[in-house]
Amino acid sequence: MSETLMLEPSQPADACVIWLHGLGADRFDFQPVAQLLQRQLPTTRFVLPQAPTRAVTINGGYQMPSWYDIMAMSPARAIDRGQLDDSAALVLKLVGEQNDKGIPDSRIVLAGFSQGGAVVLHAAFVEASRPLGGVMALSTYAPSFGDLLPLTTVQQAVPVLCLHGTQDGVVLKEMGRAAHDRLKDAGAQPSWREYPMEHAVIEEEIVDIAAWLKARLG
Repeated sequence: MSETLMLEPSQPADACVIWLHGLGADRFDFQPVAQLLQRQLPTTRFVLPQAPTRAVTINGGYQMPSWYDIMAMSPARAIDRGQLDDSAALVLKLVGEQNDKGIPDSRIVLAGFSQGGAVVLHAAFVEASRPLGGVMALSTYAPSFGDLLPLTTVQQAVPVLCLHGTQDGVVLKEMGRAAHDRLKDAGAQPSWREYPMEHAVIEEEIVDIAAWLKARLG
């Protein structure tokens, strides 16, 4: 992970959202959304990391920003698990850096869109047990949840917001719902919200995200 974009709030930071972009996008993808949210979260820093550029098998080996390689789309995503682990480790490294700046785990939210969402779900519920302030999973799925064991009491207490489009043809709504249901079965208390959209982010969703973040970080 390199060239992380850091958006400082208008007031001294006492909270942080670490937000990962999707496949083929970059760290600037959610900059406008983050800046909009900071108007309501004047003490929240936004950290927008950049995925490494690597070959993606399903796209003919074309080099693009990717948190992990995807080798096949169906019947279920076949991914490079080692690269997913590495990306999750880098997210947790960013969490540690925020801790060093005085922001505790409970004031840090991990967020990710599509492939980025898969990484933050993996980081929070497979790779680590930390009292995070929350996890936001946008239009995503959980390729590493197949063998998810009962979560620790710390993980079960992490607020989770799952958001998905009913018309999503890239990551089917059923894949997102399966991740939500797996978390619930493992003892978490995730929330589910769906919108009449494709693989995207819409204004109504941003309004809901702002309210959810304010309830936890405001």
